[in-house]
Amino acid sequence: MVAAVALLAACNDEASTDKTVAAPLDSGVLTANMDTGVKPGDDFFEYVNGTWLKNYVIPEDKASYGTFYKLYEQSQDAVKEIIDTSAAGPQEAGSNEQKVGGLYNSYMNMEQRNATGTAPLMAVFADVDALSDDKALFAYFATSIRAGFGAPFNFYIDGDAKDPTKYAMYTSQSGLGLPDREYYLKEDDESADIRSKYVAHIEKMLALAGVENAAENAAAIMALETKIATAHWKKEDNRDTVKTYNVRDRAGLKAMMPDFDWDGYFTTFGTADLESMVIAQPSYFEALNGIVTETPLDVWKTYFKWRALTSMATYLNEDLDKQNFDFYSKTLSGVPKQRPQWKRAVSTVNGHLGEVIGKVYVTKHFKPEAKGRMLELVGNLTQAYENSIKKLDWMGEETKLKALEKLNKFTPKIGYPDIWKDYSKLEIKGDDLFGNIIRSNSVVHDREIAKLGGPIQRHLWFMNPQTVNAYYNPSMNEIVFPAAILQPPFFGMSTDDAVNYGAIGGVIGHEIGHGFDDQGSTYDGDGALKDWWTEADKAEFKKRTSALVEQYNGFKVFDDLNVNGEFTLGENIGDLGGLSIAIKAYHLSLNGKPAPVIDGLTAEQRIFIGWAQAFMGKMREKTARQQIATDPHSPARFRVNGVVRNIPEFYDAFGVKPGDKLYLPPEDRVKIW
Repeated sequence: MVAAVALLAACNDEASTDKTVAAPLDSGVLTANMDTGVKPGDDFFEYVNGTWLKNYVIPEDKASYGTFYKLYEQSQDAVKEIIDTSAAGPQEAGSNEQKVGGLYNSYMNMEQRNATGTAPLMAVFADVDALSDDKALFAYFATSIRAGFGAPFNFYIDGDAKDPTKYAMYTSQSGLGLPDREYYLKEDDESADIRSKYVAHIEKMLALAGVENAAENAAAIMALETKIATAHWKKEDNRDTVKTYNVRDRAGLKAMMPDFDWDGYFTTFGTADLESMVIAQPSYFEALNGIVTETPLDVWKTYFKWRALTSMATYLNEDLDKQNFDFYSKTLSGVPKQRPQWKRAVSTVNGHLGEVIGKVYVTKHFKPEAKGRMLELVGNLTQAYENSIKKLDWMGEETKLKALEKLNKFTPKIGYPDIWKDYSKLEIKGDDLFGNIIRSNSVVHDREIAKLGGPIQRHLWFMNPQTVNAYYNPSMNEIVFPAAILQPPFFGMSTDDAVNYGAIGGVIGHEIGHGFDDQGSTYDGDGALKDWWTEADKAEFKKRTSALVEQYNGFKVFDDLNVNGEFTLGENIGDLGGLSIAIKAYHLSLNGKPAPVIDGLTAEQRIFIGWAQAFMGKMREKTARQQIATDPHSPARFRVNGVVRNIPEFYDAFGVKPGDKLYLPPEDRVKIW
């Protein structure tokens, strides 16, 4: 996945069949989910989804549930059918069908996995134990990354932000076992308790893997990860596209980390001829040099054994899989019960053979006419953005021209890729799950590295068609909508247009909006990191976005926890611009015709309802706390309420007046696009 890609929603495997959500009416409004006893101006999220929120109980094997997860469940069921067909039919060795069936069966055969135990891991441990000096250790950083185990830094390949006609390798901080640096550094009781439980988890895992002195080694791993976390940049700072673009040639890398053998690392990594790369956090790498030199080789060996163990636990035996779940899902996310094994197997196949599955998925579940309808929606959203930019009273003509130039260069991708990924180099064995995963990780690694020096591959997608999500990629200035999101309640061929514009129209507007958020606005229409703003317009943009930050900082999730307005700024800009422009695009679509009233609801009321029901959802408290710490999206309630209170049409549509809880005086409402 390209690190700079802006997603519509956080990726999440949690889902459940939900029997309480009513089937959509022709209007597209899920009236059975509404709580009309709540004033729209007090809590619009509750007004639209309140009855569902009161009655629905999150299943024991779910961290959260809602619209996204319901569609995810439908997608997962469809993928399961495809896998079953592949596994049951005649399989030619090396065929895609054999690979799908083999990977699924190797995951499902827990009896064999238990019999094999940790034997596959022992071969990895032996390689680590054989590291005799720093030179061998530094080369192993590359080995561990290629296998998918990870290291204190990681990489991705994307268009060079200063010259998007060629690829560059980006390298950034990594290497933690807890979700974010703050888990290591915060001094509150809850964070201290999580750290204590994490060390206990490491000890249990090491003992299950047969590592001696498990308690001592667990403490050493925690101490090393804490040093790494201390050097990490804060997540808010990582949003700065200019500060995180730092080209270093070989001499620059040597100056930054003089004690690290970059030549040996690059040779093992498969990039011996690489002349330079982009470093996201230079000060982190400078600090890492000191950590590398002051940490004994034996501690690094223990750390890399842990990286292999924790990243592969779910593919080993039942005991390791369960202990991994107990900490990462039960302790961190509050999920009491593990998902059924077949669902975890489907997620694994999706993750490693996604476009093999996707190619079949679109033939069964994506109607060609949906693509035409979506292109029409995209056209209207783009036109509405153009009209709005031209009328902005806070932006000067010079910046407007650049914004319009970028808008006109947007590329929409809808449904599925025109060229599918090639999996011919991937060997899948029906009795070797551990090996299958490592071979898959290595093939993906090599495929990425092979991009260097070649032309930009604009046909590539960073999501599979069966993914319920969407994204904007600034390096290619493209908005991408996989097939699986193009269904109710986001989009329906027979659904009233007002709800379609509120839901999928808002999503389209959100993704276009990412091109003009705090990060996307630093790229031009060709995907180059380039300042196209006048100083006056940049200052006004900062003033308006700062007001949005302040609003979201005030939203209380729990008594002791608020939304992080700075961290979520890009997504909040996308949401606000997306829905604002979707309303305008809907009126463009009418071509002068009157908007119909359906089920007693005006068109603008239905647009807002469409937006709110698209984000219907609830999550466990521990999951919500983790989301605030790691996810740049605001919680669903605030993605709805935080946006509508800034849009003038909301006040007219629902008669919102001073005294209502969502009411904002006109001068306090934020308008950007």
